[in-house]
Amino acid sequence: MGFRAQADQYVARIEGFLDRALPQPEVAPARLHEAMRYSILGGGKRIRPLLVYAAGEALGVAPDLLDAPAAAIELLHAFSLVHDDLPAMDNDDLRRGRPTTHRAFDEATAILAADAMQPLAFQILATHPPLRDRPDIQVRLVALLAEACGSTGMTGGQAMDLESEGKRLDAATLEHIYRLKTGCLLRASVLAAAVCADGLSVEAHHDLERFTDALGLAFQIRDDIMDIEGTTAETGKTGGSDLANLKATYPFLFGMDDAKKRADDLLDQAFAALDRFGTAAEGLRWAARFIVLRRRD
Repeated sequence: MGFRAQADQYVARIEGFLDRALPQPEVAPARLHEAMRYSILGGGKRIRPLLVYAAGEALGVAPDLLDAPAAAIELLHAFSLVHDDLPAMDNDDLRRGRPTTHRAFDEATAILAADAMQPLAFQILATHPPLRDRPDIQVRLVALLAEACGSTGMTGGQAMDLESEGKRLDAATLEHIYRLKTGCLLRASVLAAAVCADGLSVEAHHDLERFTDALGLAFQIRDDIMDIEGTTAETGKTGGSDLANLKATYPFLFGMDDAKKRADDLLDQAFAALDRFGTAAEGLRWAARFIVLRRRD
């Protein structure tokens, strides 16, 4: 079974951590807290926490030290999804196979729920007991995640994605948007474990960055493909939304065959970047296959 069985345990671990970290729904303001819990506890593959824990295995970092960054990154991811689904953004009605937060509640509550999840992520980093005696790690994690979700990271990528609707882009420009919009938070997931590791060499750190760069691009291209070929049961979203919004995607701009080949080539590059870590990186290899090929074997 390898990392497959371990992955299920890590998903259960982060689900429990998030359940405890989020305010209970009966605590005022109750509707806001209910919307926060709805947004993040309603399913999802937990790709980013799995990358945190898998990178931790490769680098010999204890899971207790990784719970906080794994939860913080998942909160930032959920915050971005709630905003992306809004009518002013992608105007999606389904997320993870059920109504998006603004449909289940209302737009104002959805915005506030997303806004509240962002500071909660940094509160967890600041207060998680295993990190309290390591302020050096705390500061580096805060800087890593803030950069990943800011205007030169995920949020900036979303802005550029909106600006590109209906435009013809070259491959370099499109992949730059992908690196910001999707890749930055995946990069932070792996590098969060690197921040917590002792004695990591510059060369090993560079290889992890190569891995996440290739993985982030491959994941977003596969997501574009699934928007066309995948069913609602597979994606949890209404298919064809990218085309309906005239989004610049790899299949739309360069064709499905080239998109699939590029995703496969990038996955090979991601695997090659892990060579120095040997069998210790089996979890990262499993996560890469899961993310790009959507297989859990």
